[in-house]
Amino acid sequence: MEERSYVEFEDPPRKRCCRRGTQLILLGLVTASIWAVLLTLLILWRWDTAQSLKQLEQSALRNVSQVSKDLERHKSDQMAQKTQAAQMLKNIENVEAEQKGMKFHESELSRYLEGLGADLSNLKSKSLNERRADSDSLERLQEEVAKLWMELKMLNGSTCNTCPEKWINFQRKCYYFGDSAQMWLQAKYTCEDLHGRLVSIHSSEEQEFLRRHIHRKDSWIGLQDLDIEGEFIWSDGSPMDYSNWRPGEPNDQDQGENCVMILGSSGQWNDAFCRSQLEGWVCEQLATCSLNSPTCHILPTGRTPAGQA
Repeated sequence: MEERSYVEFEDPPRKRCCRRGTQLILLGLVTASIWAVLLTLLILWRWDTAQSLKQLEQSALRNVSQVSKDLERHKSDQMAQKTQAAQMLKNIENVEAEQKGMKFHESELSRYLEGLGADLSNLKSKSLNERRADSDSLERLQEEVAKLWMELKMLNGSTCNTCPEKWINFQRKCYYFGDSAQMWLQAKYTCEDLHGRLVSIHSSEEQEFLRRHIHRKDSWIGLQDLDIEGEFIWSDGSPMDYSNWRPGEPNDQDQGENCVMILGSSGQWNDAFCRSQLEGWVCEQLATCSLNSPTCHILPTGRTPAGQA
């Protein structure tokens, strides 16, 4: 009985075939739909891709165009910069050429000014030398006139041996023996302040007189070769006509000994550095004949002794 009831519930064979065919059709439709969707998606992807590529291409073209424009502008700027650089280089060359010309003119002007300065210096030096020579000549002339007046007064019986206080008379000249440490130039100016000059020695008698009165102190005298090396000149402008050099002197040791001193130990002469400080120095001036004879008061410097007029 059970087998019989099972047979009753089975589908008929035709009905099963129809159901399987329907399933296959549905499967085919689903598959076709899927393929259609996939194809549609593929077509949409390709279209979207094509649009994207087209946009990229357009963007690339725009970028290329912009880059090209930028490149052209850059090239144009480079050309302008090159042109400007060339102009600047040309300007620099022109400036350098002008500087060279200015340096040349400056050098020429400097040489010209140096020449003018040298000429002016020579003129000043010549003028000073001429004025000094004229002054020395005038002083010597005044001294000769004073000596002539002194001779005349002595012929008339006058005694010409009057000296200022602290000055010592010898052979119608007055001598002052300084005793303070001074350089040669300082001693020269001190003698001028005392209305005299550094002593000039022209005889052995005068030399012996000075040796006895310098009290064994090395003392400056008025002999020097400051102007021309080896050409010694006295303070009165006269050349050296008498000398009493120590053996081996003058030796111009170390090329700077241009002033002369008398040695206190022996009375002999020695050339020395003018900036050396000696304890002694000797001034001289002409003696006067009388206090009431103004013509006899003429001194080598054209001045009268202190306290006399």
